[in-house]
Amino acid sequence: MEEAFKSLLTGSAAVTAIVPASRINWGAHPQGAALPGLVLNVIDDAEGLTTKGRDGLSQGRLQVDCYAETYKGAKQLSRVVRSLLHGYRGGSFRLVSHDSTRDSREGGSNEATRPYRVSMDFNTHWRA
Repeated sequence: MEEAFKSLLTGSAAVTAIVPASRINWGAHPQGAALPGLVLNVIDDAEGLTTKGRDGLSQGRLQVDCYAETYKGAKQLSRVVRSLLHGYRGGSFRLVSHDSTRDSREGGSNEATRPYRVSMDFNTHWRA
């Protein structure tokens, strides 16, 4: 699922017009890499079951963090990502739906270099 989710983002011309595919990463934005960037994290992942065992369907929650040097840039990127993902059905994904959004700014002692972040959670339903 992780590979398919990242491929969905890197395969979108609207997303890669703002952030190059090389800056879409799982877990962390590479230190020293330019912004904007996307950081993807699996928040939870559960395999579906019935009384007869596994049903082949899974669901989970993925967090997409949109980083940019300005709030406007982070928000713009988040809107493009949300437009792509919310309601998406295709490939192994049965449904991707937007759950929540949080706006923030990274910590650090130098306010001038702290990036802005818009974090979004997406519920995912897919067949393995």
